[in-house]
Amino acid sequence: MNARLPEPSADERAHSDHLLALLREDIASQGPMPFSRFMERCLYTPGLGYYSAGKAKFGAEGDFVTAPELGDLFAQCVVRSVQPILSMLGDEADFLELGGGSGAFAESALVAMDAAGVLPRRYMILEPSADLRERQRERLAAALPPAVYARVAWIDRPPEESWKGVLFANEVIDALPTTRFTVRDGEVYEEYVVLNGDGGLTRIDRPADALTGGAVRHLERDLGREFEAGYRTEVLPQLPYWMQAVGGMLETGAMLFIDYGYPRAEFYLPERTDGTLRAFYRHYTHADPFYAPGLQDLTSSVDFTALAEAGNNAGFGVAAYVPQAQFLIASGLQEFFEAGYMATEDEATRYRLAQQVKKLTMPEEMGERFQAMLFARGIDAVALPAELMLADQGSRL
Repeated sequence: MNARLPEPSADERAHSDHLLALLREDIASQGPMPFSRFMERCLYTPGLGYYSAGKAKFGAEGDFVTAPELGDLFAQCVVRSVQPILSMLGDEADFLELGGGSGAFAESALVAMDAAGVLPRRYMILEPSADLRERQRERLAAALPPAVYARVAWIDRPPEESWKGVLFANEVIDALPTTRFTVRDGEVYEEYVVLNGDGGLTRIDRPADALTGGAVRHLERDLGREFEAGYRTEVLPQLPYWMQAVGGMLETGAMLFIDYGYPRAEFYLPERTDGTLRAFYRHYTHADPFYAPGLQDLTSSVDFTALAEAGNNAGFGVAAYVPQAQFLIASGLQEFFEAGYMATEDEATRYRLAQQVKKLTMPEEMGERFQAMLFARGIDAVALPAELMLADQGSRL
């Protein structure tokens, strides 16, 4: 156990032990488990996984804070950035949010859309967690006017028929089960989870399959160097298939992804010898993925070059790639801050607004660590936000 981490309660420990027992049974019966499978089980096992159980996850009472939890400014800027697209598509426009979290983004975004006169025909939320879905329903039903709430629909899978509009995902790709790999003697090995002599979890390496090996060789070709022996990191060989699944039926519109990560050359820096995998538990960040399975979030940073490739393969073009600070500034952050500031004389509210701006834009907070990538397909350039296009840093990819 990591001594500096808060101790789980007895109920939380029992919950984690239940999931751990299932993991042990799976490994004992099926053999070594790919780390990606382990991560999937820890996050999404029904009733037991981190995102599938009832524990608070977001905000001060949870394990981490996302941008929408800070206040309305983030969602207002996102809506401003895609407002021309929603306006152009008119009554045909739908909006799809992947992974609705606490419902904070949907609440703020729908209020902003209503105020701007660009409410979509449907505001779809693709949320695999039954627990989170119920929390979102309760929050939105209580916060939104009935006519606005009536446009919200929860879906179990991506649309299977062609649609038009905007797909949005904030901190989603970092939670996709990642493959961990290393290279020795010129060969690619994948990281697996096994049981040690005491029944605990530990990691070993096994020869990678063709999919993972091919993904690693593609990275080496694109980087112009081979990975050094012992270098260990992550890759998402399934990302192109995932992108096609979630966005392939969007025939006209845009996709906006915001997450923490780097362009490929920065993701795979030679000195980043153990990758980007980390765990979040009660606002502590640490490196032990085996601590309290089911109680902590597991995540890795996003290779935005891989994301761009996946979008291109799915038929989209990268319209803009910018750090979050530049994205928000180009999308009206100053205007929204000033409007909120002038709308109240309460100094505590004004202070919270200023803190939102600081956390969203300062380099040491979310401003540089988080990146925004906008894809487009089938829409005129005039429907894309001009300020965002001017801020594009796609050359870094």
